[in-house]
Amino acid sequence: MLSIDPKEITVQKVHQYLLGAIGPRPIAFASTVDEEGNDNLAPFSFFNVFSANPPILIFSPARSGRSNTTKDTYNNVKVHPEVVINVVNYDIVHQMSLASSPYPPGTSEFVKAGFTALNSDIVKPKRVGESPVQFECKVNEVVELGDGGGAGNLIICEVVKIHISEGVLDENGMIDQKKIDLVSRMGGNWYCRADENSMFEIAKPITTCGIGYDQIPEDIRKSSILSGNDLGHLGGIEELPNETDVNEYKLLELSELFVSLEDKPAVLELALHEKAKSLLAENKLEEAWMTLLSFNNG
Repeated sequence: MLSIDPKEITVQKVHQYLLGAIGPRPIAFASTVDEEGNDNLAPFSFFNVFSANPPILIFSPARSGRSNTTKDTYNNVKVHPEVVINVVNYDIVHQMSLASSPYPPGTSEFVKAGFTALNSDIVKPKRVGESPVQFECKVNEVVELGDGGGAGNLIICEVVKIHISEGVLDENGMIDQKKIDLVSRMGGNWYCRADENSMFEIAKPITTCGIGYDQIPEDIRKSSILSGNDLGHLGGIEELPNETDVNEYKLLELSELFVSLEDKPAVLELALHEKAKSLLAENKLEEAWMTLLSFNNG
């Protein structure tokens, strides 16, 4: 494993390692106004949500690693502490990228990138009409992390108004993750698209409590087929299937496997582990457990 002291390499290399390893990163497409009231629009991938009460978003327009100059967005919020953070989806990703071009101060990226500038309800900066979700924010604080090239500037924003396109809502009026089609930043020139093909669901253990990795039988924990991630999946079950259910599953779903390999127990065990791994890939946790437990059952 490569081990690096960030103080012993260039800031540019540190930056590249950070962006290559920490991703995908959501994009804050930030709209601000300068001292003269000119519109500015720029994307930042040092960004996330940090609180719901109050609703707080934080993004960081870092100092240039080459020239140590500050971004227009940073300069603008210092004189006019308001911002609109527009969410970026696949439909506007190329326009968003165009808006990141180094246009001179006072140039409207709304115009350059072909976006519709909508008036906000509460703050002065405009909203991107093509963005599926727009957050009007007041800037509570700017935390400067350093004065050298590459140093970040945390812009702590409190959301005061949210605008959501009805086209990304589900039947319950909530944002449908398959409809919103978000994009995010990776390292280099790479982006990531969170569409139906790339997303998967994992039930979050908020109200449930899995048995844990340590409660998995040793013969399963030492499997040559199941990975640590597979075992973590298995450890998320709240309660193991009972013997009756395992026997029934064995008769209905696994009988052919048991008959064909009844004289080859070692091969049978591997085959059951392979099947359980496939079931886990389909998020069929209980079936995977019944497959594994069937080997020593009955």
